[in-house]
Amino acid sequence: MNSLSSVDLHRQVSPDIDAEIAAALESLGPSSEAVRRSISGLLDHQRLRYPLSVLPLLVHAAETGTPGPAVPLAAVHVLWWTSACYLDDLADGHGAHTPAGLDGNEALLASVLCGQALPIRIVQAQPVPDAVRNALTAEIVGCCIDAVEGQLRDLRGDRENISRDAVVAACRGKSGAPFGMITTMAAILSGAGTERTELWRRFGSTFGILWQFFNDQEDLLSGRDEDLRNGTVTYLLACALEETPPGSRARVAELGVAARSSAQARAELRALLLAPAVLRRFEKDLAVLRAEAHGVLDELGGDEAYVPALRRLVEQAGGMYLT
Repeated sequence: MNSLSSVDLHRQVSPDIDAEIAAALESLGPSSEAVRRSISGLLDHQRLRYPLSVLPLLVHAAETGTPGPAVPLAAVHVLWWTSACYLDDLADGHGAHTPAGLDGNEALLASVLCGQALPIRIVQAQPVPDAVRNALTAEIVGCCIDAVEGQLRDLRGDRENISRDAVVAACRGKSGAPFGMITTMAAILSGAGTERTELWRRFGSTFGILWQFFNDQEDLLSGRDEDLRNGTVTYLLACALEETPPGSRARVAELGVAARSSAQARAELRALLLAPAVLRRFEKDLAVLRAEAHGVLDELGGDEAYVPALRRLVEQAGGMYLT
């Protein structure tokens, strides 16, 4: 049986996702014109680079054979990550490019509504039993709390004493929680039982951590070096610190601070992150997480027209791209 790729699925459903978001904005009514304009401006500005909005569609289809009913959840995913990416840019301390036609305060207010109120409004409008609607809403609220917890841990990271476990804990909140939220919501909407729903949550959470590691690698490969400029404590940095003799860790921490404004410090820190021993440690841990995600999919099974696309997403997220 031929399976649909995530890219092909996204190409098919992206107009439906856009229409779902447009309908949610239109439902706000004429008294919310400023809100509609601001959120629309933010959505146009903060385009997502990868079509991961298909994730809830694939989960729903793996359970039922049909992706279509999860289109509203794909819209929730787009809205949530549009907000999160903009707020993350602000939290990095270097500010964010303000969407055209908006000032910074307008964009900030729009991002709050985009990530919380509007997704809840979409869920509340679904023609499903009250118990399902309430469960979906609770997932959005819980995710917001867990994601902020992860972001705060990230912001308060102790560079000299950071550990791989501490970085994973932060990633489990800021990236694992949103993906765990959306896979869980798709499972709930599909009618999956409690045990299967919790397995989908575990899959989403693990995938979210893998995707964070993918982003970390891409940042270095692209030459943007945003993590180095922002002083972000990445998993790769934790690997470097653990591979560095205790007496030299303070130097790594100093480079992390200096890298915010010094090209020379960024070059030195980049060389440490790409050291063979560091990459071996990173690749080994990446393989463990990748195997965990595949193991959950093995346990879940599902419609074979859609499960292979989930496996390919795991391979993409869990690939080792640095050398």
